[in-house]
Amino acid sequence: AALILSFPTIAPNPYILSAGVVILNYAVLSTGWNFMGGFTGYISLGHAAYFGLGAYGTALLIKYLALPGFVAWILAALLVAVIAIPIGIAALRVRGASFVIVSIAFVLIMLLVFQSWREVTGGSEGLNVPRPFPGMLRPEHHRVFFYLFVALLAFALLVWWIIDRSKFGTALKSIREDEDKAQSLGVPTTRYKLIAYILSALFVSLGGGLYALWFGYLDPIFQFSILIGSYMVLMALLGGVRNLFGPLLGAVVVGVALEYFKLEFGDTQFHLIATGILLGIVVLFMPDGVIPAVRNLV
Repeated sequence: AALILSFPTIAPNPYILSAGVVILNYAVLSTGWNFMGGFTGYISLGHAAYFGLGAYGTALLIKYLALPGFVAWILAALLVAVIAIPIGIAALRVRGASFVIVSIAFVLIMLLVFQSWREVTGGSEGLNVPRPFPGMLRPEHHRVFFYLFVALLAFALLVWWIIDRSKFGTALKSIREDEDKAQSLGVPTTRYKLIAYILSALFVSLGGGLYALWFGYLDPIFQFSILIGSYMVLMALLGGVRNLFGPLLGAVVVGVALEYFKLEFGDTQFHLIATGILLGIVVLFMPDGVIPAVRNLV
């Protein structure tokens, strides 16, 4: 915590500070994904849909209703949580590979809608988002949003920690281990899975909305990219989905690696190759994640 809070002071230049903001955003998204994937074992590659909806919802509320930036951010996240209810009811009727396919289909549908609805979303040309601190210089802007992302991450971790130690969390873990047996023992699996899904969508959309306010520009191809959903999964798996700080550790490792490869190799796709190799190593040698593997080794 001390290292994170002091990072804006020790960062040598605004680029490194902005990279820190990106990594914190990844940590928020991965922790948000872990409310669903870590507790219930349902692997979703389509959570980028909620990242994009949170970002675009924030931008559109500012643009068309002239709401203050942070009011639009909270309201957009609540609207996304409401949207997640019927989506979750439909998607959670299936399990395993079928659930993964449904999640991918959802994010692709969102991509097509926001890319084609040019009159409202700006289409492929993207959408500019008014920043909440228009007169602030870029380094100070990064610093303020760094601490906002820290606060959001701390809140997500606190909620995850509370659930992990509750009866509700125990019921979710029973779904992860053996859903049929949990249901036969009286656990309301459908309702509990839906609650976890909505919480996951809420935190991912909060991460998307805060990203929109920070970055100031939205592109549907990026906001609704399956790669974003894959990064969430990779980061959580790398650190350990059953550990509170697993997604955070994964976000630091993968986020730093992605920034390095993009800086080193420019617009090439080498960072995707490196990400795929890293995912393969994790699945083969550390299936439960880095934190459990190190703990077992010790």
